[in-house]
Amino acid sequence: MMTSAQIRQHFLDFFKSKQHHIVPSAPIVVKDDPTLLFTNAGMNQFKDYFLGNKKPVYTRVADTQKCLRVSGKHNDLEEVGVDTYHHTMFEMLGNWSFGDYFKAEAITWSWELLTDVYKLDKDRLYITVFEGDPSEGLPASTIALEEWKKLVPEDRILFGNKKDNFWEMGDTGPCGPCSEIHVDCRSDEERKKIPGKDLVNKDHPQVIEIWNNVFIQYNRLKDGSLQPLPMRHVDTGMGFERLVRVIQGKQSNYDTDVFSGTIAAVEKITGKSYDASDSKQAISFRVLADHIRAISFTIADGQLPSNTGAGYVIRRILRRAVRYYYSCLDYHQPLLYQLVPLLARQFESVFPELIQQQDFVSKVIREEEEAFLRTLEKGLKRMDDILAGNTTQIPGKQVFELFDTYGFPPDLTRLIAAEQGRTIDEQEFEQEMQQQKNRSRAATQMDTEDWVVLQKDAVAAFVGYDSLSIPTQLVRYRKVKAKGKENYQLVLEATPFYAESGGQVGDRGTLTFGEDQIIRVIDTKKENNLILHITEELPNHPDAPVLATVDATTRQLTTVHHSATHLLHAALRQVLGTHVAQKGSLVNETQLRFDFSHFSKIGDEEIQRIETIVNEKIRHNIPVQIQEMDKEHAMAAGAMALFGEKYGDRVRVVTMDPHFSIELCGGTHVNNTGEMGLFKIKHESAIAAGVRRIEAVGGSAALEAINTEVATLEQIRTALKNPAEVLRAVQQLQLENTELKKKLEGYEAKLLHQLIPVLLQQTESIGSTSFLGAVVEVSQADALKKICFQLKGHLSDYLVVLTANIDGKAQVAIMIDETTAAAKNLDAGKLIKQEVAPLIKGGGGGAPTLATAGGQDSSRLQDVITAIRSKLS
Repeated sequence: MMTSAQIRQHFLDFFKSKQHHIVPSAPIVVKDDPTLLFTNAGMNQFKDYFLGNKKPVYTRVADTQKCLRVSGKHNDLEEVGVDTYHHTMFEMLGNWSFGDYFKAEAITWSWELLTDVYKLDKDRLYITVFEGDPSEGLPASTIALEEWKKLVPEDRILFGNKKDNFWEMGDTGPCGPCSEIHVDCRSDEERKKIPGKDLVNKDHPQVIEIWNNVFIQYNRLKDGSLQPLPMRHVDTGMGFERLVRVIQGKQSNYDTDVFSGTIAAVEKITGKSYDASDSKQAISFRVLADHIRAISFTIADGQLPSNTGAGYVIRRILRRAVRYYYSCLDYHQPLLYQLVPLLARQFESVFPELIQQQDFVSKVIREEEEAFLRTLEKGLKRMDDILAGNTTQIPGKQVFELFDTYGFPPDLTRLIAAEQGRTIDEQEFEQEMQQQKNRSRAATQMDTEDWVVLQKDAVAAFVGYDSLSIPTQLVRYRKVKAKGKENYQLVLEATPFYAESGGQVGDRGTLTFGEDQIIRVIDTKKENNLILHITEELPNHPDAPVLATVDATTRQLTTVHHSATHLLHAALRQVLGTHVAQKGSLVNETQLRFDFSHFSKIGDEEIQRIETIVNEKIRHNIPVQIQEMDKEHAMAAGAMALFGEKYGDRVRVVTMDPHFSIELCGGTHVNNTGEMGLFKIKHESAIAAGVRRIEAVGGSAALEAINTEVATLEQIRTALKNPAEVLRAVQQLQLENTELKKKLEGYEAKLLHQLIPVLLQQTESIGSTSFLGAVVEVSQADALKKICFQLKGHLSDYLVVLTANIDGKAQVAIMIDETTAAAKNLDAGKLIKQEVAPLIKGGGGGAPTLATAGGQDSSRLQDVITAIRSKLS
C-alpha cells in the first residue's frame, strides 16, 4: 500500500515530468490580500497571475498547498471531527497553467495520473462537466465533454449546473467552468443497488469529488456581468487527505496514515481507545488529530493566537480541541503540545518550518492550553451560578456568555443543564449567535466597486528605493466603502510610494494632477501585487499627467527605524542566543516595535548590552549593502528569512556587516548605519507565550526620548529641592513613606479594634440568625475583611454585611457562618454577584462564607444592606 508521503511525491514527480516547475507551499497565513485571513485554496498564491497584476515566471507549476477553512458549506468549525472527511487544515495538490495548456492536456493528465500512476479503478470514477447557463449566456462545456469522451464511456459523464460546475474566486474576479472527477468508494453490494452516477454531488459520504479541473476564462464584474479574459488558465485542485483515503482503501480520512499516528499518540497519552464511531469519545480523537495541524502550522507561519482577526480563529480552534479532551476524554492537563514533535517529524520533508520551530510552537500551544484550562474551571463555576439562579430554563444570553467568554459549546451547556433538570432557551441563543456574526461581518465588510481601467496592460512598478518624486500616469482607480467611510484607491503606472508590508507602514504624500490639483495620499497599501494609493478624492481629470511625491521627512524617519530593527535583531541573537527569531514588527516615523521568540524577561544588563551593540554599529557608520540575487545564493550566504513570509526565486538581501546582519527584506533602508544617529530601547514586555516585544526609537526620535527623560529627571531634582544625589533622596523618600504607612496601619488597627463593640451593639436577631449590616468609615478596602474576621469570634449563626465609601468608590464585604449558609441556602459569593454588584455598578466574588465587591456607585450602600437583610425574612 502506498504511504501518504509516496502519494504526495508521485503527484509532484508526475507533473515535473510534464515540464511543471514545483513551487513550495505559500504560508497558510495571508498578509497582502485584505479579502483573506488564511490561504483557503491552492490558487491563492497565484491570484496576481489570474488578475493580470503580475507576469508568471513559469507558465506551468505544481505544488501542495497548506490551506485552512473554518466557514462555508461543509466547513463549519463545529462540524469538523463529527464527520470523517472534512478538515480545518488540509493540503491541496494542484497543477496550473498560466496561458499555456488548456482543457485537453489538463483532462488527459488528470486521468493518466489517477488511473495509470495511482491505479484507481476506472469503473468507480465519474466525470462532471458544465451544462451551461442561458441566463448568463454561458454555453455548455462541449470541448471538455469531447475530451472526456476520448477517455471514458459517455454514460459516466454527467452534466452539472452552475452551482457545482462553474467555479468563482469570489463575488468578483476570475472564474470559469470546471470539470470534476468523482469516485465511488462504496462496497460492490451497495453499488449494485444504486448506480454511483445517481449519487454524484448528492452529499453522499462515500461518493465524493476527488479532483477539480477549473478552466479560468472569464472575469466577473461587480454588476454581475462576465468578460472574457485575454488569457485562459488552468487551475486544478485535489484534496490530499481524500486522495490518500481512496488510494489506501479507507472509509474515513482519519483511518489513513495522515492521521493514524496522531490518533495513536492521543490513545497513549489519555489511556482511551479510538473506535471510529460517532461517539463523543471518537469525535474527540478526530478533533484533536485535525486541529493540532491547523494550530501548529499557523503558529509556525507567524500567526499567534489572539483575540482578533486570524489570531482569534486559531484560538477558537485550539479551545475547541481543549474542550473535547477535557469533557470527553477526561484529560484535564495540556495535551495538544505533546503532539507537536510527532507532527513536525511527519511533515519534515514537505513543510520543514514546523520542525525548525518545534520548541517555540510547543511552548505557545502549551501556555494557551494552560490559560484556557483555567478559564474552563471558571466557566464551570459560572455554570453553577447560572443554575442556581434559573430553576427551569437557562436564558439564551447566558448560554451565549458561556460559549463566548468561557468556551463552553452549547451542547456541553445543554448536557449539564439536563443533568440538573433544566433546559436552555435555544431560540434566544441562536439570536445571540446571529447577532455576533452580524457584528463581525459589519466590522470587516468592505464594499469595493469595479476598477475603472485607463491603461489595460499597465503593471504598476515601484521605484521608491531610488526616487521620492516622479512623473507618472494614473492607470486605474476605484471607490471603496468600509465602516461608513468612503475612500478611493488609485494605481499608478510607476510609483515612489512604499506600500505597507514587512512591518513598515505605507508612505504618505501627494499626487499632483496637471498644473493645479493636489490630492493627498493618506496611506499606501498592497493588494496582491497592486500598490494602492489611498485618497479621499478623485482627480478632476484622471488622464492628466501625475507628479507623485512621497513625504520625504516621514519616509526618512521610518527608514531609520526599519534599519534599526535589523541591527536590533542581530544584537538580540548575539546577546540572548540564536533561538531568537522575528515574530512581528511595526516600523513607522515615531518608533519601532519588534516581536521575537524568547521565553523569559530580558534583564536590565542584557538590555544595556543590546543597546550598546546597536549603537556601536551605528557609530561605525557601516555601509548598508543591498543586492538582488537568487534565493538559494542568499541563504547559502547566511541571510535570515522570516517564517511565514513568501519569497520568490529572486530576493532582496540587506547586509549591515556580513559578519553581523544579513536579512531578506523588501523595506527601505539607510545608506550607512551612521544615518540612524542613535538607538534607545524604551520598553520590553511579554505579548504572548514565548514571545517578547521591544519598543525602541532611533535617530531624532531617540534624541527626543532621551531629552524627555533628562527633563523629567530635572523636574524630580527640583521637586526634591536639588539634592546632591537624586537617587539617594528618592530612596529616602520611599523609606519615609513606608514607615508612615506602617504607623497609619497601626492607628487603623486600633480604631478597628475599638469599632468592634460598637458594631456588635447594632446586631439584630432575625429568627435564629444574628444579622449585622452597617456602613463603616475606613480608608482601606481590606479593612472590611479584617473587621469581619474580628467579628467572627463574637458571633454565631450570623449574616454580616459591611459597606464603606472609600474615595468615592463603594466597597462591600459579606460574611456568613457555615450553619446559616446551609440552613438558609445562602452563598456569599453568589450574593455579591447577583445582589450587590448590580447595585454598586461593580463586581466581585469570593467563597460561600466570605466574599467582597467594589463598585463605582457609593450612593446605594444602604440599599445593599437592605437587599441582603431581606434574604433572612
